[in-house]
Amino acid sequence: MTHEIHRVVDFEKVAPFTLRVQFEDGTRQIIDFRPVLEGELFGPLRDPSVFDQVRLDPEAHTLVWPNGADFDPAMLYNWPETGPKLRALAATWTVAAK
Repeated sequence: MTHEIHRVVDFEKVAPFTLRVQFEDGTRQIIDFRPVLEGELFGPLRDPSVFDQVRLDPEAHTLVWPNGADFDPAMLYNWPETGPKLRALAATWTVAAK
């Protein structure tokens, strides 16, 4: 099994909790992160003031937040396929936290 390697090169906020993410090959994804903001690591990002602290890590080439949350660039690149899977997983984080 191979793991795709992608790099995030830029992003911009286009709506609350939604970013337009640009990759090294010029492709872009518009990602609404709200459905996956659950659990101990990603849950704090539901606070807009925390979510808006997102930055581009120059070494990992992905989006990172001050609390240590980040997403694999390949996951972001393939969001139409990986987003629903992560959403289903995030639902289990909510149940486990209760």
